[in-house]
Amino acid sequence: MKKCTLLFLLRDDEILLAMKKRGFGAGRWNGVGGKIEPDETEKQALVRECQEEIEVTPLDFEKVAVLDFEFPDGIIDMQGNVYFCTKWRGEPQETEEMAPQWYKTTDIPYDEMWQDDIVWLPQVLKGKKLRARFTFDQDDIMITAALSLTTSLEHE
Repeated sequence: MKKCTLLFLLRDDEILLAMKKRGFGAGRWNGVGGKIEPDETEKQALVRECQEEIEVTPLDFEKVAVLDFEFPDGIIDMQGNVYFCTKWRGEPQETEEMAPQWYKTTDIPYDEMWQDDIVWLPQVLKGKKLRARFTFDQDDIMITAALSLTTSLEHE
């Protein structure tokens, strides 16, 4: 299973989403992040991906969810380690890969995101921590979703 990071910047009642411009997930709003390289820790990957994708260095972040994704044959299964960040250095900038935009947490464009986001993101925005598993078909349509709340994700 490929392990990845996913980070959302939060300020007041807003969340930073980024439009993926190329590659896996292109054309969808999401957080920033990507795969963890063999020579780096999860937190090192989180910082690197954020710097590469929106030119911001996260300083204060907390793990809020672990999401397991199963895709049909031909696409590798993934585990997304989700973080919220409340303190960072720099201002989000558009890059070749991502176009960031702030949204009110009450106006998140779920219809332009992965289908699983509406299942878990509102929960973590309310302060809950969770583990979830999602299965998608060959057309990226979500076919199963399972969620469980947890008190700690520190050792995952």
